[in-house]
Amino acid sequence: MTRHLASAALGVVVLLAGAPAASAVQIEKIVSPSGIAAWLVREQAVPLVSLSFAFRGGSTQDEPDKSGTANLAADLLDEGAGDLDGKTYHERLENNAIELNFQVARDNFHGSLQTLNEHRDEAFDLLRLALSAPRFEAAAVERVRGQMLSALQRDTTSPNSLASRRWWEAAFPGHPYGRDSKGTPETVARITADDMRDYVRRAFARNELLVSIVGDIDAKAAGALIDRAFAGLPAKNDLKPVANAVPQGLGRRIVIDLDVPQAVVDFGGPGLARSDPDFIAGYIVNHIMGGGTFSSRLYREVRENRGLAYGISDNLIWFKRAAVVFGSTATRADRTADALEIIERETKRMAESGPTAVELSEAKSFLKGTYALSLDSSAKIAAQLTQIQIDNLGIGYIDRRGALIDAVTLDQAKKVAKRLYAGGMLVTVAGRPKGLISSGE
Repeated sequence: MTRHLASAALGVVVLLAGAPAASAVQIEKIVSPSGIAAWLVREQAVPLVSLSFAFRGGSTQDEPDKSGTANLAADLLDEGAGDLDGKTYHERLENNAIELNFQVARDNFHGSLQTLNEHRDEAFDLLRLALSAPRFEAAAVERVRGQMLSALQRDTTSPNSLASRRWWEAAFPGHPYGRDSKGTPETVARITADDMRDYVRRAFARNELLVSIVGDIDAKAAGALIDRAFAGLPAKNDLKPVANAVPQGLGRRIVIDLDVPQAVVDFGGPGLARSDPDFIAGYIVNHIMGGGTFSSRLYREVRENRGLAYGISDNLIWFKRAAVVFGSTATRADRTADALEIIERETKRMAESGPTAVELSEAKSFLKGTYALSLDSSAKIAAQLTQIQIDNLGIGYIDRRGALIDAVTLDQAKKVAKRLYAGGMLVTVAGRPKGLISSGE
């Protein structure tokens, strides 16, 4: 879960804040006095500082019978820390126009902070307290747990949630990637304050901390703020190892009976590691196939030509120990079989023939031209820099990205299309799809 706490004053400043164009982002490597490395972009247009950071070790560190621990901890970090109770902590954030967010992914714990320059010492002090001295008071734990349990209970009747959860469980049986980061009603009910303290103790450390700062600040001041927030954390984390994994159940279809007018279909299979030499080619091919745009093959065939769904997409998802290509759509129960047949046909066609030269050229132009949208604010730049560090792409990646896309040939695209789409799919369907039953068990 992510919590957003900011005053209108900061919101106005953020809206007014410009950001350098992608080609103009100048990134510096800095090291704080205590030795914490970070990436810095100086942007003096407004008196604002944006911080993004990540610790290795996300929901994969949850015990199987207490999945959701990291997620619950993330939502409680600002519910009181150090000598500040939850009410006082929130007032400090609000009164100083500080926006603080925490979020858990499978491999990483993410955080972000935005503050006006005049309040940056206070902001980084509050961050330090949240990370190093969360209170996890009983009343706050039960209140937030109750909110989570209500949301999880709603998920038990949501076709989107049921299809997704079942897909990941079947793709990664017995593996941490097969568990939802939010947990289940049963596992969240078991989580204790000590469980969350143990997660914080093991994951929040300096050795695998990744930090990005963007704003009206120089290297010396940035280093001092980094130490203000992070220098007091343990030197080394204590993470449980996570095994490599590949998606299972290819060729299998799982139908989950649910009395709803539409059926949700999730589909996918093995993807590409971010370090794979074919990744950029695969990224382009996936965009052509179903990467979320109105021009994709799946959108055109399922939505535009036949009107079977409002939307459909598939995307590359990569973790530290696995990678998948994962897609989803929703359609009328009596047309689900038709929609799935088209998805399977288009997948086979892409595997056998790959994209056309025109599709490749148009996709390259789109992917290069829209990248600037991910860098149009200081907060987005900071988040991108942290993700680039997570993916180990190097400090010059933003400058190199366009050339990497341009370098992909049609032959490379056809080759990677076969890699991505020739191996079959795992499919989950939640609803009452006419003419479809589970198969491949």
